[in-house]
Amino acid sequence: MARIIAGVTSSHVPAIGAAIDLKKTEEPYWRRVFSGFERSKKWMANAKPDVVIAVYNDHASAFSVELIPTFALGCAAEFPPADEGWGPRPVPVVKGHPALASHIAQSVILDEFDLTIVNKMEVDHGLTVPLNLMFGSPAQWPCPVIPLAVNVVMYPPPTGHRCYMLGRAIRKAVRSYPEDLRVVVMGTGGMSHQISGPRAGLINSKFDKAYLDGLSRDPKKLTRISHMEFMREAGAEGIEMVMWLIMRGALDDKVKEVYRFYTVPASNTAVGHIILENIERKTKARRPAPVRQSPSKGRRAAATPTPPSPASGGGRGGGLVVRSKR
Repeated sequence: MARIIAGVTSSHVPAIGAAIDLKKTEEPYWRRVFSGFERSKKWMANAKPDVVIAVYNDHASAFSVELIPTFALGCAAEFPPADEGWGPRPVPVVKGHPALASHIAQSVILDEFDLTIVNKMEVDHGLTVPLNLMFGSPAQWPCPVIPLAVNVVMYPPPTGHRCYMLGRAIRKAVRSYPEDLRVVVMGTGGMSHQISGPRAGLINSKFDKAYLDGLSRDPKKLTRISHMEFMREAGAEGIEMVMWLIMRGALDDKVKEVYRFYTVPASNTAVGHIILENIERKTKARRPAPVRQSPSKGRRAAATPTPPSPASGGGRGGGLVVRSKR
């Protein structure tokens, strides 16, 4: 049986990708950002997931105003890096997991979530930057990745509650997949930022840190944040944080916070990151049924011996037969 072992969130600032590609990660401005993910890369190397489900938003690379799916699941065998205007990023082609993706699609759609199934799609910085932050810059990504694109660009985006419940449906789907796979779910985007208009450059660290707290301790409270509140408190692009709730919904109710990191700014965005692990369920060994003494022991001897009963297997004496409860 497949199982989700952990969830990860990460901002997907395009300038972070540019810093990686142009080898500027050791410059003082960027070192502050990348140092926060050193522990995360070690954690991911130790976790060794068999599959990553990456929740992200497309930036007019695979979709446009002509086609705007609310939720689009990548079921292809591979997803090439998109050309975002200056050529594709020099990152590996993302290899998919069509069997698990198709199983998730079937399970989730039958649970009444209307996914768009995508069998050909390019992926942009929204997906590849978080992969870099968690895996580094390998020649090939170390495991298959299933992309789940969410519309947070054109109004109306899905609500936080809808995203959280989709995560629940994904958890159910993964658990019903027969192959033994370790799965990590990534929620990307955010945190607070606004890239245009009179409030361009807005960052709200207080809101961001409270949101990280909520992911760990009270995610259902976060599902009640309205679109208007996201925009007011976290900027127009802060709505991306609803994607983190898909990750959180896919985890168990109780989780262990392994690590978090927060810094501002990266370009014009607050960078937030958290790693949450499902708590391993340990099956308790059944205790053997207690052996009960014969009621006659320690009391005065019975005047007439009790004949053997069929239930006792024909044994001698009138001892009480105790069967373990199964």
